[in-house]
Amino acid sequence: MRIVNLTEKERDNILENLLKRSPNQYGEFESTVNDIIENVKKNKDKALFEYTEKFDGVKITTDTFKVTKEEIEEAYSQVDDRLIEIIRKALVNIRDYHQKQVRYSWFDSKPDGTMLGQKVSALSRVGVYVPGGKAVYPSSVLMNIVPAKVAGVEKIIMTTPPGKDGKVFPVTLVAANEAGVDEIYKVGGAQAIAALAFGTESIKKVDKIVGPGNIFVALAKKAVYGHVSIDSIAGPSEILVLADETANPRYVAADLLSQAEHDEMASAILITTSMELAEKVSEEVDGFVKVLSRKEIIQKSLDSYGYILVADSMEAAIDTANEIASEHLEIVTKNPFDTMTRIKNAGAIFLGEYSSEPLGDYFAGPNHVLPTNGTAKFFSPLSVDDFIKKSSIISYSKEALELIHKDIEDFAKAEKLTAHANSIAVRFEE
Repeated sequence: MRIVNLTEKERDNILENLLKRSPNQYGEFESTVNDIIENVKKNKDKALFEYTEKFDGVKITTDTFKVTKEEIEEAYSQVDDRLIEIIRKALVNIRDYHQKQVRYSWFDSKPDGTMLGQKVSALSRVGVYVPGGKAVYPSSVLMNIVPAKVAGVEKIIMTTPPGKDGKVFPVTLVAANEAGVDEIYKVGGAQAIAALAFGTESIKKVDKIVGPGNIFVALAKKAVYGHVSIDSIAGPSEILVLADETANPRYVAADLLSQAEHDEMASAILITTSMELAEKVSEEVDGFVKVLSRKEIIQKSLDSYGYILVADSMEAAIDTANEIASEHLEIVTKNPFDTMTRIKNAGAIFLGEYSSEPLGDYFAGPNHVLPTNGTAKFFSPLSVDDFIKKSSIISYSKEALELIHKDIEDFAKAEKLTAHANSIAVRFEE
């Protein structure tokens, strides 16, 4: 890996380079995505079936579109019992963590006749998109369905592209069933997002769409935002390791590569105050890359978006980490908890040398759907909050309103909204 002395100029260059990975940079595909969305809005199921045959090479009909109970049962027979057991263990941890996020309605009554409050309601229908293609991610199935289930969403609809045999990956079906999905449809891509956003004969319109996908899925989610809510426009995966001279270089190298293997646009960055650690990590990375199965993808990721940055001080290292605002941040310093208190921007923070990033991907419990491309400066991980909405509650008695009605009327008149003022005034006419 390239080793760079961290300067303000280098930091700015790296930030600019990382931003090239944002889905917002792929405007040339937007017209294609918009055409797909309009076709689905107009032709509904017919368009979905045509796109599935065109893009996935599978002929789907009304009879085979929805995953059946029998298909789910068949999936269980095809997945190793050990993996099913692991999925169930992870499910317990994910559910327990998200149950601590549950919010409740509250009401505050006062003796003067006023009552204010907040009513919390779960969304009625949520769509979960699950990628197909070359990779299978049952962990993402759990991470997207469980918080919705914990929040109390009435109906969770999953869409995922079928394989060449017209079926969904067995482990995807098992994970979805274990998490509590209600309906599963065999459709992927921008067309699936359009179906969830606007509805078809088979798929009813949802209130929110969550889940990762390729650039067409990301752009489709961006296009339908406003008609429905979405989780985020996710970019490629990224990891930043913040380390000092006490870190184990072999562990650090392994953790960097755990994200670089995702795809060629993934980002893996080490920021350290130790040149000795930097050189040792670089050597370890070279050794690992030679033997790992996805070495071509890893090497392209490292060549384009991999950096080892050597800082003059931990303060400079932390400032840069906050500017990058990485999706995953590992802190491997002498006192990681102290370092963590100075971190403002990160999707998920992993503390200490035995809290490596894959722990969060699969098992610990916190959600692994995280803000990318610097959006951790203003976005949070997927949570129960993403599947609820809040209504304000206001109740005043006549006596309580009488004490302040002139104030409201004067405020409204100051804005030249006389009908507003009149709405209050009529209640106190002579």
